[in-house]
Amino acid sequence: MWNKDEAEGKVEEIKGKAKQAAGDLTDDEQLEAEGEAQEVGGKVQGGVGKARRKVGEAIEDIGESLKR
Repeated sequence: MWNKDEAEGKVEEIKGKAKQAAGDLTDDEQLEAEGEAQEVGGKVQGGVGKARRKVGEAIEDIGESLKR
């Protein structure tokens, strides 16, 4: 299950891709660059969220192992 950072990161990626497409269609290099930056930021945020989730899952697994 995704956490908040993963979900928000995915939204930012999609918004960035949309900005890039709009910038490409209108020949607006600044809008296209903003979209690229937003997409990368979203990927980073999603990656941080995924890492946080994986660490949490690993801690839960260790806890379960210790209970046994």
